Amino acid sequence: MIAPLTIIGSGMAGLGLLRQLRSLDAERPVTLITADDGDDYSKPLLSTGFAKGLPPERLAARDALAVADSMNALVRTHTRVEAIDTATRTLHLGKERLAYGELVLATGATPMAPFPVPEALAGRVMTVNNLGDYRAFHAALSRLGRPARVAIVGAGLVGCEFANDLLAGGHRVTLVAPETAPLPRLLPEPLGRALGEAFQEAGMALCLGRGVTGLGAEGSDAVIGLDDGESVVADLVLLATGLRPRTALAEAAGLEVSAAGIHTDRLLATSAPGVHALGDVACVDGVNAMYVQPLQAGAKALARTLAGTPAPVRYGPWPVLVKTPLLPVVSLPPASPPARWRIEGEAGDFSALAESEDGRLIGFALTGSCVRRKVELARAAPALLG
Repeated sequence: MIAPLTIIGSGMAGLGLLRQLRSLDAERPVTLITADDGDDYSKPLLSTGFAKGLPPERLAARDALAVADSMNALVRTHTRVEAIDTATRTLHLGKERLAYGELVLATGATPMAPFPVPEALAGRVMTVNNLGDYRAFHAALSRLGRPARVAIVGAGLVGCEFANDLLAGGHRVTLVAPETAPLPRLLPEPLGRALGEAFQEAGMALCLGRGVTGLGAEGSDAVIGLDDGESVVADLVLLATGLRPRTALAEAAGLEVSAAGIHTDRLLATSAPGVHALGDVACVDGVNAMYVQPLQAGAKALARTLAGTPAPVRYGPWPVLVKTPLLPVVSLPPASPPARWRIEGEAGDFSALAESEDGRLIGFALTGSCVRRKVELARAAPALLG
């Protein structure tokens, strides 16, 4: 008899795994446990909804009942797993004890807050990492009844995508970050500056190269203090300062974890028998890749493993498509610092090739019309986990 499977988490990883598993095994008993409402939605759509005027209900493809019905699974919503007993293969849900046969941790990552948020700013300083967060942020914008002044702290992938989206949605956006150019982890500085220029030309205010010294409230305004003595006044503040894998549950259960996530092998097996980890929370053979393509590769491989055919996960070259229509961006960041960047182009249309000491292509970044080279370059680039 096949052991029942329990999945903790209903984000892209958890639901993606269930979808892949059902394509291979329609009958295995599966319980999916989620702390939220279990709606099936595509997370990348969160940073495109404001330009399109999409209310939260338009982003959900189906609710938890439809998920349970269509994928022949028991879905338990608004349920928190408080502890995992790996010796008895039991989950603690309050006073309830729930046995599992095999377990998948797809608990994702949580936004980091680099500074304290005063109580007076509750409801005005927010993060958007899931559909529930989008609902709250959408409601806060709607309550204003006018275009909002939105300050976004963080110029990485999430910050830049939301900045572009909110600006296109008619809001006044200020982008704040200590780095001197946007997307510092994905782009060499000349390409980052080109993106910043496109933002400014569209009417966005940039406060780059400046750190945040604190947050305060002045009446209905949120005030961000900067380390140059200046300040930014906004109706709402969106924190986009990075994500941290949710490892507390696994760590308390004695699994091997680190700041990079729950450690797994190529089969996504953790240090505890019968327990796997998937998605943003998983550090696979030393690599944590918080992007859609590696997550999908992991879900597909783990589904095959759970269906009885062990399938080591492989990450091919996975270019990151950044949703900034003001200046299209594609990046395949090198796994280690390159010996040099070879940059060609002008006027926002740039190709940047990351090369090793011996001249091998180990990554690339493209902007503007040069993004059409992504397929050609991805074929020539090395896999992260081959």
